[in-house]
Amino acid sequence: MKAKVKIKKEDRVMVIAGRDKGKVGKVIRVYPEKNTALVERVNMIKRHTRAGQAQSGQGGIIEKEAAISLSNLKVMCDKCAGPVRVGHKVLEDGVRVRICKKCGEQLEAK
Repeated sequence: MKAKVKIKKEDRVMVIAGRDKGKVGKVIRVYPEKNTALVERVNMIKRHTRAGQAQSGQGGIIEKEAAISLSNLKVMCDKCAGPVRVGHKVLEDGVRVRICKKCGEQLEAK
């Protein structure tokens, strides 16, 4: 069973724990079954690849993002200019939206 995920693709998030604490980046991909996400330029790792295995066909040391736990990420609110908790609200027309728990502003993926 998948866990409820409050972080979506294209969200701006801040790392709140670990080696990259304080870094802000955009979510590239979310893995709800593993409870992890890939964040742009956060949790960088180096992979040694042979010439035939790399996407470009060239070998060497490739630096790429590794998955980071969702519990170590917080969504950034544009109005509050900081990391916030996420809540949900149903609008008059029946649409369910995510809101900032600090200021009540609607959060949408850019």
